[in-house]
Amino acid sequence: MSIEKVRKYFKQFGIENKIMEFNVSSATVELAAKALNCEAKRIAKTLSFLIDGKPILIVTAGDARIDNMKYKTQFHSKAKMIPYEDVEKMTGYKAGGVCPFAVNEGIDVFLDNSLKRFNSVFPACGSANSAIELTMEELEKYSRPKQWIDVCKIQ
Repeated sequence: MSIEKVRKYFKQFGIENKIMEFNVSSATVELAAKALNCEAKRIAKTLSFLIDGKPILIVTAGDARIDNMKYKTQFHSKAKMIPYEDVEKMTGYKAGGVCPFAVNEGIDVFLDNSLKRFNSVFPACGSANSAIELTMEELEKYSRPKQWIDVCKIQ
């Protein structure tokens, strides 16, 4: 199970017990916000894209949307999400539980500036009913991003 992969990854940092598991789905921003009883914008959603056939992950705030012009400027490519049926094979996680931790080898993780408005956010932990609360410093430490980027607009 993918959440076990994340739990094992977090064990090296001694934070595996910070993972929250819910009896309800947290597979979408709205469902995660309801499960956590927090504002939807504080959900750190991990979006999966393809650039020249190579998967990348972008973590954004729950109220942020990809801005196609900003994306194209950043990556010199049109935004193309990984097809639903390929997400697990390419990222290591099923859609609804994709997270920036312990991802498949060779995947670059990017953190969007839309997250910097918050003291802490809630990314998934590899399943459609899990999350962890992390500060921006912790998110950066544990997701090991290639860089912070600005590819979103706030809704």
